[in-house]
Amino acid sequence: MNETQPLRQWAICAALALAVTQGAPLITLAAADMERGTQENASVAHNAHHDTAVERALASRLSTIQGTSLPVASFYQRLHGQPAWQSEARVALLDQALETLRDDGLDPAAYRAGTWRERLTASQSAGASTQAAFDVEASEALLLALEHLNRGKLDPRQVEAGWDAPRPERRYSMVQIAHAVERGDIEAALDAARPSGVEYQALREALARYRQLDASHIAYLPAGEASLRQGDEGPAIATLRRRLALWGEHESVAADSSVYPLIDARAEVSTRFDSELAASVQRFQRRNLLQADGVVGEQTRRALNATPAARADQLRVNLERARWLRPADDRGARLWVDIAGYRLHYVRPSGEEWNARVVVGSPRRETPIIHSSVSHLTINPSWTVPPTILREDMLPRIRQDADYLAQHDIEVVNMIGERVAADEVDWQRPGGVMLRQGAGASNPLGRVVVRFPNNDMIYLHDTPARGLFQRDQRALSSGCVRVEGIAELAQMLLEDSGSRYRMSSLLSGGSDQRVNLPNRIPVALHYLTAWPNARGEVEFRQDIYQRDARVLAAL
Repeated sequence: MNETQPLRQWAICAALALAVTQGAPLITLAAADMERGTQENASVAHNAHHDTAVERALASRLSTIQGTSLPVASFYQRLHGQPAWQSEARVALLDQALETLRDDGLDPAAYRAGTWRERLTASQSAGASTQAAFDVEASEALLLALEHLNRGKLDPRQVEAGWDAPRPERRYSMVQIAHAVERGDIEAALDAARPSGVEYQALREALARYRQLDASHIAYLPAGEASLRQGDEGPAIATLRRRLALWGEHESVAADSSVYPLIDARAEVSTRFDSELAASVQRFQRRNLLQADGVVGEQTRRALNATPAARADQLRVNLERARWLRPADDRGARLWVDIAGYRLHYVRPSGEEWNARVVVGSPRRETPIIHSSVSHLTINPSWTVPPTILREDMLPRIRQDADYLAQHDIEVVNMIGERVAADEVDWQRPGGVMLRQGAGASNPLGRVVVRFPNNDMIYLHDTPARGLFQRDQRALSSGCVRVEGIAELAQMLLEDSGSRYRMSSLLSGGSDQRVNLPNRIPVALHYLTAWPNARGEVEFRQDIYQRDARVLAAL
């Protein structure tokens, strides 16, 4: 009912009373006002009837929706069954918000961004059933975007080799989403579903920057030429400076219009390789996990010649991987291995962080992605040679040198652990035997192993080959992860799990000591080819296992 109607009726009555004594003009005005009131009442009644019709059509449509994993019914339940997208202003905001998904590495066209206002107009010239169908389709587009932001667009088990966990559970509040939609803040709804970590935000900001870069006017460094180093001069040095400026080393050039096309300034680009340029090269090398020697060799040249489009694709792939990661419990200890970054990160319950260099599996024997929890340590371990290493590495050496086993303190045992004489085994076709190396200085596992349940027999361990940690590219193992300073890590794991054992006492004890952790500590091994470092700078890593292309194609 029109709330102004009583007041309007009173005014008309007063006008009629005055008209009796003062003439007809007022009667005419009152009649006209009465006619307008009647029309307004009819319009309000029509709109109320229209809204009710759309609501009824919406309820009918929701009752028939089947075969969707999207929480459509829950969304409308939080809206008390009201339509969400019958306002042109709100639908325009939906179009705008969906366009921002480009910075998340998602394609706005997959959510029909930019089409919803036109579709709204078309639906409003049709009946209530069509308008309800439009409303549900617009909601499904938003909910699909929320799903992809929150859990990833892809199922990692289908595109990432060896992924051992289901997709993360939905982690946003539908009440929060509904409230954001009701107030027309669609971008807030998307923000509620996005991963909240600083790493994701850094990747997203980097993608926005790289999408805007234009390198078409900057020459490439010629491949196959001699390395460039401090003291060199020539045109190639000017090209080097421009390539470095493209990737963020702006100090490498003055105000050169070919690098800064929006600045109307020109200056000669130096052709001399000085100490400042060497420092810029080193910073670039560190951000690309290359040997930071300030020398532009083949690997550095290849990284400098990358295109912005290729880097943007790399960021898209790793934004998707970031959406697969389970959110960390800020109150508990957690351990994770950054496979492609060759680093291990341990966060203690206090928030203190401990980092170490690691050696990971080679491209021929990849370190798998694992989600598990540390269960126990092995101190002064013996080493039972894994079947793959026995078959591919050991047997060829044993066949060539009968003394190989004795020289490396390796014994032969049967399947129940009993020793077998090496000369009694047919090494051309050995069967029913294993090789085991006792604890000691030459044991490949070193003195400490950190173990966690998994299907690939992967663990973290010490190594006598400490020099490998000095290399920049460390994909060198047979799959397990060698950790620099693992004894220190082991002591922290003991303390943070509630154990009273001390590593100093354990290391002086016997071989193959098993030490259980009273409380298990989560551990994850992940493969990320672009990720922020401790300074917040996004590092680009080599795709050592050639996994990016498959994810990118699926996106």
